[in-house]
Amino acid sequence: MPEIVRVTDPNYVTDKAVHFYTPRYYAFDSFSAFAVELWDKVFPTAEHAYQWKKFDFSKSPTSELILSARSARDTKIIGEEHVNEVSTEWNVTKLSFMEVILRAKLTQHDKVRSLLLETVGKDIIENSPTDSFWGIGEDGKGENHLGKLWMKLRSELE
Repeated sequence: MPEIVRVTDPNYVTDKAVHFYTPRYYAFDSFSAFAVELWDKVFPTAEHAYQWKKFDFSKSPTSELILSARSARDTKIIGEEHVNEVSTEWNVTKLSFMEVILRAKLTQHDKVRSLLLETVGKDIIENSPTDSFWGIGEDGKGENHLGKLWMKLRSELE
């Protein structure tokens, strides 16, 4: 992947890349309002599913708090407040669980699937200014794992 330079507009498209964080490609964001049915549960967002799985995997009762969270942002806050309950093994497995969640989101929502297919031939970049693991972070040099997972799933559709 070429070096990414962060721009102030968090959501823009070039002939080589789709940068998402807000409106047009917001469906790719784990906070977007696309329910995900997985693990015998219905989660209001992919973020709910991710945070729930993180604590369920760690055998923490915090997973139940996640289920009742009103928003994706609330699930993230709960996760941050209870980070000491997360198994050290989670870091080894979190990418594979996020892939499962995104795959469910993709197969359960036509809008997500058609939007993903619109990006064929372009890199997908989570243009988050605050997350350098899932996105590219403030300096544009983050790992962009969320974008990479979306590109992997897209390649399976092509």
